[in-house]
Amino acid sequence: MFLYCPIHFLLKDYLEIQSPDTLDSDSDKMKLKLKELERALLADNDVDGDDDMFGTGLSMEVDGEWSDPIRMGSHHDSPKESSSSGSYLDSVSGNKEVSHVSSQTPKQMLIECAAILSEGHIEKASAIINELRQKVSIQGDPPQRIAAYMVEGLAARMAASGKFLYKALRCKEPPSSDRLAAMQILFEVCPCFKFGFMAANGAIIEAFKGEKRVHIIDFDISQGSQYITLIQTIAKLPGKPPHLRLTGVDDPESVQRLNGGLEIVGLRLEKLAEILGVPFEFRAVPSRTSLVAPSMLDCKPGEALIVNFAFLLHHMPDESVSTINQRDQLLRMVKSMNPKLVTVVEQDVNTNTSPFFPRFIEAYSYYSAVFDSLDATLPRESQDRMNVERQCLARDIVNIIACEGEERIERYEVAGKWRARMIMAGFKSCPMSSNVIDTIQKLIKEYCDRYKLKEDVGALHFGWEDKSLIVASAWS
Repeated sequence: MFLYCPIHFLLKDYLEIQSPDTLDSDSDKMKLKLKELERALLADNDVDGDDDMFGTGLSMEVDGEWSDPIRMGSHHDSPKESSSSGSYLDSVSGNKEVSHVSSQTPKQMLIECAAILSEGHIEKASAIINELRQKVSIQGDPPQRIAAYMVEGLAARMAASGKFLYKALRCKEPPSSDRLAAMQILFEVCPCFKFGFMAANGAIIEAFKGEKRVHIIDFDISQGSQYITLIQTIAKLPGKPPHLRLTGVDDPESVQRLNGGLEIVGLRLEKLAEILGVPFEFRAVPSRTSLVAPSMLDCKPGEALIVNFAFLLHHMPDESVSTINQRDQLLRMVKSMNPKLVTVVEQDVNTNTSPFFPRFIEAYSYYSAVFDSLDATLPRESQDRMNVERQCLARDIVNIIACEGEERIERYEVAGKWRARMIMAGFKSCPMSSNVIDTIQKLIKEYCDRYKLKEDVGALHFGWEDKSLIVASAWS
């Protein structure tokens, strides 16, 4: 079992639960003002109904297994808070609980445990967690597998060790090669991620028209796989290809730095461009995204500027985390540089502002669809599938469930909120062209017919059955 040994080791070291810090009145007032402002500007419920992209008529499936805990569970943010009366637990006695839980499915046990934990009842939650661990397996069907990872997120939250576990999942040796290989597999076998990159590339290619020199800035270039495809596409365009300059921002703590830095990525892309006859140069900017200033990006007159945000913005803290609001600050900085195009690709789920209990439910709904899609493309015994879930999905699940405040890094938002942020930063939507949509639609048909594509307010939503997973959009 992948998670159990290392997680249990971490939980032993960090089992002591600290009481929450007492905030002074000024800080409390500031947080209340920020929350009021966010509700006004970015309503928690996406008014455009993006979570219902594929026509279910519901923003979230609520069946019998979920309905009672949702109605009765408390929505506390902290695992240490408790409610004195009217709680979900009032109807559950100590002895009755074990026999009741034993007859439940892993899904039912997870939601009951989350409700209990949200009310601060550590011992009762611990009992369910121990029993759940005996029922789930990372080699089972999708409900068992997602339960195996989510139960460890609950355990980490209970022990206030989520940040340590998240770091361990990100940084255990050998972290870089395993995770990068798993990410590449994820993009191939869960094509919603791949289609997101393709949509961004399609919009970028459209912006190349009539330009002799193009400068692309990518704030999270990863291993540059998106640009391998882009350079190959440019080489096939009629006429002389434009000169492409690519700037990649390199976080000092990134996986890429552990693998030798973005210089290696740049050399690989330069070699490919040379072989294909595409004029190309690469420049690395070794800096955290939050510290990047326009002067560091070496923009030049006569170049069409394009900025690519692919799975990056959700890592930037917003107004719900800090008054600095790095998320909107970055968008405003980019707008001040007057780009011809900005592309945004993100996961379409709210793990940013939701309190713990509804966030847990939404995460289960979202990742259930992802796990189901993996089951349709990779065999149950596939090592690749286990690596993808372990290296790419487990760490995100743990962080979303176990962490709060600045420690919660995986802060996704739904399409409507990204749209609101872009508009507030001064951008205008650039709908994807029919060529881009038709090309991706044809490719989708080569995969399982349960993958879906839908256009809404200029953005492309890629989903599994009735669940939107990835949203791609373009802006100017």
